[in-house]
Amino acid sequence: MPPRPPECARTVCGLSVEPEIREFLTSRRARVTPERAALPTYGGRRRRVSGLRREEVALLAGISVEYYTRLERGNARGVSESVLEAVSQALQLNEAEHAHLLDLVRTANAERPPRRTVGPQPVRPSVARIVDAMTTMPACVLNGRLDILYANDLAKALFSDVLRDPVHPPNLARFAFLDSRAKALWVDWEKAAGDTVAILRAEAGRNPYDRALSDLIGQLSTRSEDFRVRWARHDVQFHRAGGKQFHHPLVGDLTLAFEMLELSADPGLSLLSYSAEPGSVSEQRLGELSRWGATRARLSAIETEPPSDSVRRTP
Repeated sequence: MPPRPPECARTVCGLSVEPEIREFLTSRRARVTPERAALPTYGGRRRRVSGLRREEVALLAGISVEYYTRLERGNARGVSESVLEAVSQALQLNEAEHAHLLDLVRTANAERPPRRTVGPQPVRPSVARIVDAMTTMPACVLNGRLDILYANDLAKALFSDVLRDPVHPPNLARFAFLDSRAKALWVDWEKAAGDTVAILRAEAGRNPYDRALSDLIGQLSTRSEDFRVRWARHDVQFHRAGGKQFHHPLVGDLTLAFEMLELSADPGLSLLSYSAEPGSVSEQRLGELSRWGATRARLSAIETEPPSDSVRRTP
């Protein structure tokens, strides 16, 4: 087993940042063809790379080949934001990919890592009240690792299988890759799995010293070939809004729109909510799920309620 790197080493979730920069830039360069970059091609010359050559990226970015080669090899010390902006444009990075590159370079230039937060971040009571007040839609609070930190009754009903995980807090990524029931919950599991890995990859760039995230990635990499293959692609994305299709064993298929709202007063936490199109079958089924979830919550409260005095006095 290789020795653990010193605490002050520049790492991304336990991995040296230099290979992370190299593999990310190489993967982005491989997907951009000369035609896509509006570069001239010559039929007589056989290309040995699927995407752009390093000299072509340097040309598009307006920097020297030597400078770009140094950056792609992971040596990002002292690289300016203007150069990173030019490289991002040359590689046609989207917003999430550009932010990820900036995060990696920031880590490479850090003199020492910040202090790690100890223990799970609590959900404030006022946030919990907002989540509970959203009675017609599933809503929950997540952190960047996709831990479910708080959920209303309807979210508990939707994610009932996820919440059965004996490991706490329950985690959507761990469920997606290590629980066989995941492929039944998400109708398009392939897309859900790809989104999950891209979210974790982006989070690893933003919070490179998060030990809990590093442990989660290590666990998933060790136990899931699907996760390892997707993680190696270096895809990143923001998960702000969109649609999801679920299959619930009690009410059937649900087509829901989601919104992920960052809680500005609680850095790292987001409120995730799902809603159905008014008048749709999914709205009707969501109502059925809500009634089932409310009944389930009442039964759970009765089971945990202490016996009354009259019951205790019964011989």
